[in-house]
Amino acid sequence: MTDWKGPWDGTVYPELIQTMPEVDVPFDGVRGWLLSSTDKQIVFFDIEPVGKVPPHAHCAQWGVVLEGEMSLTIGEETKVYRKGDWYHIPADVIHSAEFHSRVNVIDVFDAADRWKAK
Repeated sequence: MTDWKGPWDGTVYPELIQTMPEVDVPFDGVRGWLLSSTDKQIVFFDIEPVGKVPPHAHCAQWGVVLEGEMSLTIGEETKVYRKGDWYHIPADVIHSAEFHSRVNVIDVFDAADRWKAK
């Protein structure tokens, strides 16, 4: 794996990802590209250091950090995640995040309707 970044906007995602449907994210500074199946979604997120995402809950989520650093609170436990770290958020568990730098993550959601395309 290389550290090469694409010429389009500095994310780790190549054009083949960035030509997928973009998700309708309610936060400024957050972009994501959607890959869906009949019962799951995968989102390739590019997140600027936007600060905190408030506590919320939804379907189960698994993710891996490709670049950057973030704090993730799952239930009552807060941990810092960096490149190569992965996390699992069980369904209906309250969680929140804080982004300390630009972060690229791939998240898998256990629902076909977690995100809507723009």
